[in-house]
Amino acid sequence: MNPIQVDNVSIGRGQALAVIAGPCVVESAEQCIVIAEHLKACCDALGLGYIFKASFDKANRSSIHSNRGPGLDEGLEALALVRHKVGVPVSTDIHLPAQAAAVAGEVDLIQIPAFLCRQTDLLIAAAQTGKPVNVKKGQFMSPSEMTNVIAKLDEAHAHGVMLTERGTFFGYHRLINDFVGLGDMMELNRPVCFDVTHSTQAPGGEGTQSGGRPDRAPLLARCAVAAGVDALFIETHPEPSKALSDAAVQISLDRIDALLKDAASLRDIR
Repeated sequence: MNPIQVDNVSIGRGQALAVIAGPCVVESAEQCIVIAEHLKACCDALGLGYIFKASFDKANRSSIHSNRGPGLDEGLEALALVRHKVGVPVSTDIHLPAQAAAVAGEVDLIQIPAFLCRQTDLLIAAAQTGKPVNVKKGQFMSPSEMTNVIAKLDEAHAHGVMLTERGTFFGYHRLINDFVGLGDMMELNRPVCFDVTHSTQAPGGEGTQSGGRPDRAPLLARCAVAAGVDALFIETHPEPSKALSDAAVQISLDRIDALLKDAASLRDIR
């Protein structure tokens, strides 16, 4: 398996564990910089690769009245500031093929949301930017079905593909992580990331918003690293209860260091 290269961060077998982390949505450029600086310092100290992630738009909110983020222009401006002021690669997700080119001009890794992972036009547009692409496995899909996603990206000449596990629907308002399936996905010959915080989500569990069990995030992170994933995806916020999106699952920034220290220790003994 060839690692993917995200600016100065290599992700794949034989590479340092990578961390893709930030707030769910861009709330302000200043907040993004504070979070990115904290995470970079922690990852540098632990020898982990670090990529900052935040969304400029959350197109799949439970309610039409939920905050969606600042939009494309303001969101990309904030991501560009993080990239240049903190000196880390950045990632964000796209929801429409027309967004791909503009996003590729400012970010180093393009993310495809789980609900959109089968959208052929979106995958092709992401692949044709020349940036590596991280695709979240749909909560409704088996790991083996991701071979079709890989085939679409390969045929569109994607410059590196990573797959992310973020839980599978288990009835209503519940996600589970199938670690046998995670092993199957790691055998698809692409780097695999584990979405720590979204895996604790209870989709739509609070009516007009999702609930979650963020207290289980450290447990899942340890399990995933022990299983051999190449990267961890984590949403974190200085005050999760005040976050504009995914408040129920984000990890407080003051707790992230301990989680990453445990992950780094487990990676070292593998």
